[in-house]
Amino acid sequence: MSRMIIFDDHAYSGCGPAVVDLSPMTDLRACFDIRSGMLTTRERLERQWEPGVAAVWVPKEIEAVTALSTDVAVNVLPRGDSFFCVNGRWVYPAVRFELKLGQALVEGESGHVVAAELSRADSEAFLKTGDLPSSVERLEHDGRFLVRRPWEILAALPQVLHTDLLAHEPQDGLQTPEQMTLIGDGPFMIDPSARVMPGVILDAEHGPIVIDAFALVRPGATIIGPAYIGPHSQVLDRAIVKANTSIGPWCKVNGEVGATIFQGYTNKAHDGHLGDSWLGEWVNLGAGTTNSNLLNTYGEVFVRQRVGGSNRRTGMQFLGSIIGDHAKFAIGTRLMTGSIIGTGAMIASSTPPPTCVAPFTWLTDDGARPYRIDKFIEVARTVMDRRRIELTGAMELRMRALFSEATAK
Repeated sequence: MSRMIIFDDHAYSGCGPAVVDLSPMTDLRACFDIRSGMLTTRERLERQWEPGVAAVWVPKEIEAVTALSTDVAVNVLPRGDSFFCVNGRWVYPAVRFELKLGQALVEGESGHVVAAELSRADSEAFLKTGDLPSSVERLEHDGRFLVRRPWEILAALPQVLHTDLLAHEPQDGLQTPEQMTLIGDGPFMIDPSARVMPGVILDAEHGPIVIDAFALVRPGATIIGPAYIGPHSQVLDRAIVKANTSIGPWCKVNGEVGATIFQGYTNKAHDGHLGDSWLGEWVNLGAGTTNSNLLNTYGEVFVRQRVGGSNRRTGMQFLGSIIGDHAKFAIGTRLMTGSIIGTGAMIASSTPPPTCVAPFTWLTDDGARPYRIDKFIEVARTVMDRRRIELTGAMELRMRALFSEATAK
């Protein structure tokens, strides 16, 4: 098989916002860099296909920030006569398809390309336009492969996370700490560098648990599988991490959390409930912040993904909050079912915010206004510096462009 190119097709006309919109997840990253289980989609694809990723292809507006997070070519074809082009929205590539050169697997319902084995010339033509050359044979499949909205990733999370955890390759010298209570016969893996303190309960009865490198689980915490605690993350005293939760690197988690994805570098360090949610990077939830993930009617959750947009059906009974990168919440914030909070929002109101908050909104009891972009950049730089991570010029430019788009509407 040819080397892989993972592409983000958001920019193609046939996959525009009316059809595909993973915001706020994709405001500051490519769709394949979303944590869609224990792993990001890109990490999962890399593990499943040899000989690995040769390049990635992304919309022009995120080209510079994507280049900072990868060591492969971005929007440039590497050397090679042919390439295996894979859609970065294929979060769960459980089914393998053997494609011959000049063939493409296409979703029958949407017509979107899932994967294609293409010559160099056909790869270049396709990746630049999103249109398959007429010479390529289209193999249509009736199944749904590609996610279109952020809540679809949460809907797939139980299956994807469970599969990721079972496929995890443990390091030598896995530990079973003393004074830890283990429930169930399911697998659990604690990295040798992780620290699990006395009084911790691991419930692996219904799914595996992985506690990754240099993670810390404080006394009295309970973790219910399937669950993933990422590198350098901390599960704090008496926290309850319920099933189907994936916590990325460098997070702090406390209170009650379940069926939720933490992209990474995000803190929920105090009491409060968070369920069936997705949080981007550099989010901070103030003490007592709590969300609802179920309507009082027990009905299907409808959401508005963008201010002024139409309500969309999710097909889900349980759906909490989808929160963009760098959003901040004051103490005691209450988030209603099906809330979508835009990138860079600052929520400091004593009443629940609207279920759809635009990016870079500064919301208080006096009303909503745009966050001053220079102040936002200053805060973001300060927060990231605490983890010794630089706010790069490319990321700042992307944030400023997002701000201009948000405030121009």
